[in-house]
Amino acid sequence: MPTRAPAGGRLTRAPAGRRLLAITIAIGAFLAAALLPAAPSSAFPPQKIMVSINTSHPGAPVPPDFLGLSFELSSLSLVSHYATSGDLVALLHSLGPGVIRFGGISADTQIAWTDAVTPRPAWAKGVVEMADLRRLRTLAERSGWHILLTIGMAHYDPAAGAREAAAASAALGRWLAGIELGNEPNEYGAHDFRSEPWTVSRYDMQAAAYEEAIAAVAPGIPLAGPDVSGSLVFGSWGGEEAMALDPALLTGHHYPLGCHQRIAPTITRLLSIQTRRREAESTGRYMAVSRASGIPFRVDEANSVSCGGVAGISNTFASALWAADYAAHTMAAGMAGINFQSAPANCLGYSPICARTPQALLDGDLSAQPEWYALLLDRLLEGDRPVRLSIAARSRANVDAVAMLTDRGSLHVLVVDDRPRGSARAIVALRVGAHFAGASALELTAPARAATSGVQLGGRSVTPAGSWRPPGRRPHLRDHDGSITLTLRPASATLLTVAPASASRG
Repeated sequence: MPTRAPAGGRLTRAPAGRRLLAITIAIGAFLAAALLPAAPSSAFPPQKIMVSINTSHPGAPVPPDFLGLSFELSSLSLVSHYATSGDLVALLHSLGPGVIRFGGISADTQIAWTDAVTPRPAWAKGVVEMADLRRLRTLAERSGWHILLTIGMAHYDPAAGAREAAAASAALGRWLAGIELGNEPNEYGAHDFRSEPWTVSRYDMQAAAYEEAIAAVAPGIPLAGPDVSGSLVFGSWGGEEAMALDPALLTGHHYPLGCHQRIAPTITRLLSIQTRRREAESTGRYMAVSRASGIPFRVDEANSVSCGGVAGISNTFASALWAADYAAHTMAAGMAGINFQSAPANCLGYSPICARTPQALLDGDLSAQPEWYALLLDRLLEGDRPVRLSIAARSRANVDAVAMLTDRGSLHVLVVDDRPRGSARAIVALRVGAHFAGASALELTAPARAATSGVQLGGRSVTPAGSWRPPGRRPHLRDHDGSITLTLRPASATLLTVAPASASRG
């Protein structure tokens, strides 16, 4: 408690010596109050949250290449050079196998394919050529990551698109995950790329022309699409794509906050319960089409705020908390994967990895942003099977959880506390049942939600060379009658690994 001046220490009628003493005491009290830290969360009554887990009907395993990155097509030439320089390969290795997608608005408006019979068009600001694709194969081979490539359709040219697809197939071989036709083609009418009314039927006719041209010169290339801007239009666009083109993969984008929204994006909005509810609805719309068609769905472009992100939100620890929770829910929903949009030259916007200086960008000296740590955490859920989980008193605290069953019979429970530092402690009681015993904990932390540095996973940071090594020992939580109690740190995420009771006894 701060020191208080003694009662009666009034300055007006006291002798000079007593006045000096009172002034000294008052100054001391002021400084003590100013220097004391804010009241810890333990000063407030803790919030108790009951979490029940039912492992009786686990879902399908999360694919081993679930996590991925997405880059603008305009950065393909630069990124392909990182195959033999910089630390991108080491960073990708730390996530295991994955998918790199090249697309974005630049695929339709800036970058064109060129070869001996395909001259560079006047509208193009840059090109992709065979040398870029060969370097990209080297990156794929060295990292173990596959490539999803977008061919622009805004400038309609099926013959050029077919030559590009054939070149990609020849250069990348088995590392080519698929070809997408156009970036957010549902928006072509709004962007004056097509005359109105621009409909999904008109898109399907033009995409079919590309598909036929590609099949004539390079049969067997898997197609992905329709790569729409969001789930609200996916019922029509995704359904029509599935019926008319029968792609190997359905794709679409997700941004919880928009750069042009009337209410400005904030950390509080990004990490709100309302945002999570809207995301659950969006995921449901995507997966309804996927289940009905029997075609896997992948969020091939996602991040916190559209249009490159917002400094003070997209580059903070808040983005890591959001990404860890959202990606885990897409896993639990049965999606095929997710690609986090990345901009290597922009450390102030959204990008899990970026270069902090122009020279670092040329050299491939990439640094891990807060969001990268979320990918490292969720990578531990790949191969798991989602199980049902329910949270009681959800409205009392901004805490979320996802549960998965591992192939070894243990249980993974990711608990994300989105509340700001200084909030009341949240005590989570996990009802796991008699088949499970104690748990180990891996915590994702940072000084605050708005922190842009100081992020650690398991008390460790990503090395300058791009690697992260899990801690040898983790904090252990004991089981009490089928329940495990976890005290959360506000603004953190914790992955619990709950051991089977038989393994504990052994």
